[in-house]
Amino acid sequence: MEKKIAILGAAESGIGTAILAQKQGWDVFVSDMGDIKDKYKQMLVERGIEFEEGGHSEERILLSDIIVKSPGIPDTAPLVQRLIEKGTPILSELEFAKQYSHGRTICITGSNGKTTTTSLIYYIMQRWGVDVGLAGNIGRSFALQVAEGDHDWYVLEISSFQLDNMFSFRADVSVLMNITPDHLDRYEFEMQNYTDSKMRIIQNQTKEDAFVYWQQDEHIEEELQKRAEGYSPKPTPSSQPAREGHPTLLPFVDNDFERLALSFSQMGQHNKRNALAAYLATTHVGVPEDIVRKCLIEFPGVEHRLERVEEKGGVLFINDSKATNVDACYVALQAMERPTILIVGGKDKGNDYSTLWDIVRQKCCGLVYLGADNKKLHESFDHLGLPVSDTHSMKDCVAACMRMAKKGDCVLLSPCCASFDLFKNMEDRGEQFKSLVRAGNII
Repeated sequence: MEKKIAILGAAESGIGTAILAQKQGWDVFVSDMGDIKDKYKQMLVERGIEFEEGGHSEERILLSDIIVKSPGIPDTAPLVQRLIEKGTPILSELEFAKQYSHGRTICITGSNGKTTTTSLIYYIMQRWGVDVGLAGNIGRSFALQVAEGDHDWYVLEISSFQLDNMFSFRADVSVLMNITPDHLDRYEFEMQNYTDSKMRIIQNQTKEDAFVYWQQDEHIEEELQKRAEGYSPKPTPSSQPAREGHPTLLPFVDNDFERLALSFSQMGQHNKRNALAAYLATTHVGVPEDIVRKCLIEFPGVEHRLERVEEKGGVLFINDSKATNVDACYVALQAMERPTILIVGGKDKGNDYSTLWDIVRQKCCGLVYLGADNKKLHESFDHLGLPVSDTHSMKDCVAACMRMAKKGDCVLLSPCCASFDLFKNMEDRGEQFKSLVRAGNII
């Protein structure tokens, strides 16, 4: 009798999981509370995979042997709660797909810097000439790539939400860029819960594997020491405890960039850290150093991450829409070399904006709030005495920036927040910003 798998969420990861599961002989059912995009629906129809949209058939789902859920679905969702009570295993796409892949993995997580570091490592591995896939929280579904032919290597960007439902997964090389407050609304507003989630990146690793991390991070060294002394983090409701990992440690510090005489195409101290992480990870797996150094110089960068849009009337516009937490905004401001008008706002995730006050005073000549509800932004920043504009659409936001900006200024979209109050996602937010900047005129 076929084992039953239910997949909750029919976007990139869910559809990939469904196709792989069908190929591996599972009885597959896909369920989405919302509408399934036409391109994904077509993929299911072509393969004869059963699906539903606009709600969940709970009784059918509860008969499943395992569940693979979208990382965006929280444990507090009523259906997930019922599955937890029943004891049904709930996995992430990456956990499910890894058991069917022969590929070695370089896995990157962190509160900030994940996407740039992941993209850079993938770029280096491609230039090295190996068979490599890009997946996880970026690119095409890992499961779909495994189903369609698999690769010898994968570079995976992994979020804390994905890590929460990964148990037997083991990275050949794990990379942890940093741990700063983010998504605390998902972790009972407890920093330790979020930190435990990030540290799952080393679970199951052995001395044959490597752990690359920024040694100057406020939390990582302490967390490694706690685990060496027997600390056992509590699992999230839908996850199992993380198995201990004992990888070979490859730490780096900021001045290693100068010590190694590296050069990198991207601006800012945080990007030097990204380059160092990529350098250590790729040289560890055998990429010749001359290839790595050349790639660091030639890397084109990542869209929506400190992306130079255009200079108009002497005003430089930079799209950093991927900055969805306070620390990401902080490092973006650190990289600014002109008086900066900062665009901030969106769906707040329990942010403490006070850590930005000093650098905002130092770097900013104005603030533009962009959100459905900007009350917390007013409470957090108005007392700094900078010019402020309150906006509720990207069109009004860009217009306000253009009125406020003077020749020699920079306008930086680095919102600190998720995008879902006004936009489909952070890419939509960045694209709207770029389009309006290119179409508009300095007033």
